[in-house]
Formats: sequence, C-alpha cells, structure tokens
Amino acid sequence: KGKKSKGKQWYQRRVAITAGGIPGENGENGANGVNGLAGEDGAKGETGAKGETGAPGNNGDKGPAGERGEPGQKGLAGIKGQKGQQGEDGAKGQRGPEGVCEPDDYYPCNCDTHTIVKHSQTTEEPDCPADYESLWSGYSLVFFEGNGYGLSQDLGSAGSCLEEFQLVPFMQCSSSDVCRHGVRTDKSFWLAVGLDADFTVKPMTSIDEIQSHISRCRVCVGTKYVLTRHSFTGEKPECPNNFHEVWNGYSYLMVTSSGTSGGGQDLASSGSCLENFHLPTFIECLGRGTCAYYINNLDYWLAQNPDITQPGMWGMGNVYSGLDDILDQGVSRCTVCARDTI
Repeated sequence: KGKKSKGKQWYQRRVAITAGGIPGENGENGANGVNGLAGEDGAKGETGAKGETGAPGNNGDKGPAGERGEPGQKGLAGIKGQKGQQGEDGAKGQRGPEGVCEPDDYYPCNCDTHTIVKHSQTTEEPDCPADYESLWSGYSLVFFEGNGYGLSQDLGSAGSCLEEFQLVPFMQCSSSDVCRHGVRTDKSFWLAVGLDADFTVKPMTSIDEIQSHISRCRVCVGTKYVLTRHSFTGEKPECPNNFHEVWNGYSYLMVTSSGTSGGGQDLASSGSCLENFHLPTFIECLGRGTCAYYINNLDYWLAQNPDITQPGMWGMGNVYSGLDDILDQGVSRCTVCARDTI
C-alpha cells in the first residue's frame, strides 16, 4: 500500500514538472486500511518428534487369587545320615528249659575234616568230588631231588598240589650262611598230561611250553574219610560196606630217576589211584631252567595177578607191548572210596 502511494506522488510530480510547476511536499500517511479477509488454511505440517516418556502410573488394584497349581515333581533323595550311636545292652534273657540227656539216641557223625586231592592229568583244573569244598588249585608235584637224594610227595596229600609253578621251587643252603637257588643238579618232577614224549628233541626252555605239559590239581576238604582199594585185576574193586565210590583208575606205585632217586605212594592214599594211565607219567625239570622227558625215568604200577593159586608167579617175566596189552593184562585197577555219612 505504501509503494502505491509513493508511486502516485512520483507520478504527480512528474506531471507537474512536465507542466512546468514545482512539486509540493509529501502528504501525511493515510489511515490504515480495513483488514483483509482471512487467508485459506495452510498445508498440514510434518509430524513432530516423539515426546519424552511420561511418569509411571499408579499401581492398579490387587487381582483375585489364582487357581491351585498341580503337584511338583518328587525331589532328589537326601544325603544318608550319619551312623547312630550304639544302643544300650538289652535286658538279660530268661533261662532256657533244661535239656534232655538221652545217650541211647546218640548217633556218631563224621565230624572230622579230611582233605582229598584231585589231579586232572590235563591242563584243566579239576572239580572237587561231591560233598567236598575247594581250598586251592595248583600244579601236580611228584617229587624233588637235591644232591642226588629224592623227596617224594604223596599225590593224595595237599603238599602234592603247589599253587605256583617253578622249575625248581627250593634252594640249597650250607652251614656258611649261603643259599643257592636253582643249582644245576637240583631237580623237580611233575605229573604230566599224557602228551607224546619225544626223547630225541632238546629240553624245553619256554615256560609257556613247559606248563602245557604239567597236570593241574585241586585240594578239597570234606567230612568223609577216604581210602583206596586195589583189585590186582583188570576190574575195578568194589568199595567196602558203608563206603561209596569217588573215582576209579589205575594203581600207581612209585617213580625212579637217575641213580637212587625216586619216591612212592601210600597205597591207602587216593594218590595211588590215578584216573588216567599215561606213559611217561611225569616230566623232569632241572635247575638250569629246562624240562624234558628222559628215557631213564621209570614208572611203577601195581600189576594184575588173577591166578591167586600161584601168588607171585603169574605173569612173572611177561612183557606187555602196546597200550592195549598194558591196560587189559598188565596194570591193576583201583577205586577211591569215601565213607557214607552215618
């Protein structure tokens, strides 16, 4: 509006000058005009920035109680408690009734204990006979030889079943406080397992190979007394009254080695009745660490003598060649018997 007023004044002065007059002074500003009509609404502005988080509201009212939950899983077992203190002694019991002594009703029993030794004559450990319990198992020893003298072991005694196997399980001691183990001249003799003996091969040195030739045994204990009976025939003998058979076999008497060394069996012992007939019956081990079968080692067995009218004469000078002839006509049979429980 001001620009229009100034423009009009300039125009008037220009006309006056042109007409030849002098321009007058500027007039006073006119009064303000009436306000114009309101303009249209402007376009919607952009979304303002997110305001700050307001203060937390007040706590709501307490809700109703929930439903009862299901039972939980079983808990782990607790730690075992400490052992309690020993309780006090109980009161003394009442006196028992008087016993009745009736000697007429007394019966004897087999209250003593007796040992019996089983030799399998194989590399397998044998089982104990019925009514006997095992004490230990081991290796079947026949006899020792030291400095040319022999000490035999009854195969029916516990001493013939050594729990450990050594080629020479003893040492030689002198009066000078010196002992030597494994002297070359010391020997041990063991029950064999019936393998073929080759007298031409070198002695065995491997402990595994040697043990494959050694019989195994077992010592047993029971309450039944044991004895052995020999028939002097090819038939096994019957056990006496009130005895029953434990096993039967062949009547083994004694063994000899080089020189005067050797040893025998008690013919009443179960060790004199071997279940198997093997030749050679035993193997020899030396202090130098070898074992072998030797041709000068001899076995002795009880012989058959069926013709009792000529005792000591029947069979004298006979030679039995081959295992069949020896078993049928030569070697005597035997039976190991145990007393019945009374």
